[in-house]
Amino acid sequence: MSTDQAEQDRADLARVLGELRHRWPESRLDPTLDRIRALVDVLGDPQRSYPVIHVAGTNGKTTTARIIDAILRGFGLRVGRFTSPDLVSPTERISLEGEPISDRRFVDTYEDIRPYLELVDKDQPVPLSYFEVLTAMGFAAFAEAPVDVAVVEVGMGGTWDSTNVADGRVAVVTPVGLDHTKYLGDTIGEIAGEKAGIIKPESIAVLAAQEPDAAQVLLRRAAEVDATVAREGSEFGVVSRAVAVGGQVLTLQGLAGVYDELFVPLHGAHHAQNTAVALAAVEAFLGAGADTGVIDVEVVREALVGASSPGRLEVVRGAPTVIVDAAHNPHGMAASVAALGESFSFRRLIGVVAVLGDKDVTGMLEQLEPVLDEVVLTENSSPRRMSADDLAALAVPVFGADRVVVEPRLDDAIEAAVQLAEEGEDQLGGAGVLVTGSVVTAGDARTLLGAGRRSR
Repeated sequence: MSTDQAEQDRADLARVLGELRHRWPESRLDPTLDRIRALVDVLGDPQRSYPVIHVAGTNGKTTTARIIDAILRGFGLRVGRFTSPDLVSPTERISLEGEPISDRRFVDTYEDIRPYLELVDKDQPVPLSYFEVLTAMGFAAFAEAPVDVAVVEVGMGGTWDSTNVADGRVAVVTPVGLDHTKYLGDTIGEIAGEKAGIIKPESIAVLAAQEPDAAQVLLRRAAEVDATVAREGSEFGVVSRAVAVGGQVLTLQGLAGVYDELFVPLHGAHHAQNTAVALAAVEAFLGAGADTGVIDVEVVREALVGASSPGRLEVVRGAPTVIVDAAHNPHGMAASVAALGESFSFRRLIGVVAVLGDKDVTGMLEQLEPVLDEVVLTENSSPRRMSADDLAALAVPVFGADRVVVEPRLDDAIEAAVQLAEEGEDQLGGAGVLVTGSVVTAGDARTLLGAGRRSR
């Protein structure tokens, strides 16, 4: 591609994103599928032109979707993947064959459906939202490709999420926890009820281990729609895992048998769980079971070696080690903290934390406190960010004033954290920086630290 063409593509992308951002943001919800149904109807229901693996849950959705994608591609299938939110560019949300679509393809897809957006907007009391348009773009891009299968991650909840106009042949629910309580409910059971909406008649429901209230709701929904159920801890799960350089080695019980010597370049028990769930989803999709035998173990091994999940305990710099992690609620933060202790041996660890204002911030800080020597509080680029000063007001009671530093700019905060990590004798090694608190924070930090414009 010529330099002039690349510049034109970037300019066109900026224009399209400007138009999209005039629509309702993802933080503003109107719980109905009427608008997205009207849109996909005039588009010819592209989401029905290929089978779908639908992924919901509170934590681990994106990683699980990425691992499913990697394994399916290992078996020679052409895979489309829709995930959210993005780390750096909205083009990341729509992937074909493991890569985000190009700026040009993103623009062309938008221009293809744009006339239909105007038609639907005129007939609806509320215009289509940013996320609804992106969802339709993903479905349309996959139909145009075409793909053999689409792996579709829910944006929020399940029942009313715009992705739920697709009927997943396999419905995956990762662990359900308390998050987005303003929209999804105040209890685990209520939130699970929203997630359960992706389980469709006669589908296969692949369920990660759940708290009892969530499990009860999910199993009831599966029974109501006559879905087959595969549960972590019963039909599949992690048999064993061992920490290895750059990740871990797993033995997994799948739906069809045991898969051993699986190296996964991801850290922590939660990523072992995500891998087990992903493998079971692929088995379910390919029709593997006790009567058919395991799918090709060598293919699975090779696919997992190439699996990745940017912004999830991702090492983006050395000397000192800087790790970026997208944990954004207490449940996710607890998993990340456990993985840090297992996979890294820091004598001194400094945190850089920036959060969104509608999260359980104190709960996240309490998870971080035992493992951080000091914490630098800052802000990310989201309009919903919590100010560094407001974050400090919550952090001082948890950490104590002597362990808290405030730097409103993220670049200054990272620089300050690096200097703190290198103080004293630890400058020779064993020092680390953890940048965390939000997906937006992870994306901003990756950009600042040169981790790449695109997330593969």
